[in-house]
Amino acid sequence: MLGVQLAALLDGDTPGVAETLDLVTGFDDALTHGLARLGEERAAALVALAGAVSASPLGDRAGEAADKITAGSVAGDHLTALAGARTALLGAVHDALLGRLDTALGRTRATWEAPAAPAPAADHLLAAARSWLHELAIAGWRGVDHDLVSASSQTVEALLAEPRLRRVAVLLDGLAAELAACCPIATAPRVPARRWADLWGRAVLLAQGLPDEPAPEPVSGRLLVLGTDVHEHGTAVQVQVHGLLEPTGGGVARLVRASVSAAKVDTITGPAVWRLLHAHPVLLGALAERRSLDLTDMPLLAGGDLLWHDDRASAGEPADPFAVARVQLADALAPAVTPLDRHPARIAEPVLLEGYTVDGDGLVLDGHRLAVELDRLPGCGPLTPELVAASTACVGLVRWDAGRWSVQPLAVQATVKRKPVTAHTGDWALGPTDPKVVKAEAKAGDVVAVLRERAGRLLRK
Repeated sequence: MLGVQLAALLDGDTPGVAETLDLVTGFDDALTHGLARLGEERAAALVALAGAVSASPLGDRAGEAADKITAGSVAGDHLTALAGARTALLGAVHDALLGRLDTALGRTRATWEAPAAPAPAADHLLAAARSWLHELAIAGWRGVDHDLVSASSQTVEALLAEPRLRRVAVLLDGLAAELAACCPIATAPRVPARRWADLWGRAVLLAQGLPDEPAPEPVSGRLLVLGTDVHEHGTAVQVQVHGLLEPTGGGVARLVRASVSAAKVDTITGPAVWRLLHAHPVLLGALAERRSLDLTDMPLLAGGDLLWHDDRASAGEPADPFAVARVQLADALAPAVTPLDRHPARIAEPVLLEGYTVDGDGLVLDGHRLAVELDRLPGCGPLTPELVAASTACVGLVRWDAGRWSVQPLAVQATVKRKPVTAHTGDWALGPTDPKVVKAEAKAGDVVAVLRERAGRLLRK
């Protein structure tokens, strides 16, 4: 990213974004206190939300829903209409921000083509999910207690048993777990209103039984890795690889993502999390050795996500991610964004930054300052705040959050003790290479091996 591109991105606010987010915040506040207990100000927030989509196909339904709820009648269809209106507004913010980023980068993006799919059939399990979400909206986050949270358990268990419904099942399960961890919420000093409203709104729409997404497209070619993002939770870890796919037979390189995940316990942290992904040796080897990957008939979703099958990939030639980014990233075709993924928090676009200086928690290029998300650096890789501070080049993900643009480093080039150093998040995919970390791990022991041995002993009993 050049200084002129950074200027185009950072100079001035995107028109309408702040005002639209204020409308969403007003609805989220009403949802926090419960739609059954609306005062004058919160009732006005619902009406304003509906008014913002009045010129859209949602307009009549959202307006009717706001009127009925403010009058004290809360029906399931009303909640669906308002959840749709909220999602549409956040989608508009996403589109405005992503359009600005694409313009600054000169990036071309594919357009979303809606599948011609029949309307889904009614399902009693989805009806049960909608019922619980309805109760949440009436009670509000401040009114949630353990009884209300536990009421979802049978529904979630039944949804998980149906493979076609696991998407909404996992979402409901995660929301219920977060609510349970915070109970009693009535006395909590703060409530993550935006996050919980995001989860609630997405669940409400998924519980309608949306049409199936387009079938995956089998793709073959060479995958050139740009960087690796690690999402770690107490009970799960996901490694998301961002890269460029050069299709077999030629054609424009495409920006894609490949994700693999595993369940974990909160005692498994740091480099040990890579051992949980042992079922993907080809992918891990390519990350650690900085190689390309040759793919054969790998399924690719319309949103740019590869459904990873390790047996459909083989290690290719060494490929320097910085060289790949310098030569090919500017001309790559970015994927379309699926409708339910149109949310500002979802923006994570790979970029190359060079020739900057580091000032605290920001990168300065031609007088323009871009914040650095140092708290996103994972503990399972060699990237550290000190290494970022010494860097002069970075492959990272540009994000937008809390009203500002920022970058999350995935790889850096730096000078340490007068020697050039290049570090990537995936460098430790086959184990740490830093002698100090290796020594510390040896002293602590192999947590994953110990837990597996204990689990095996319990199962034998």
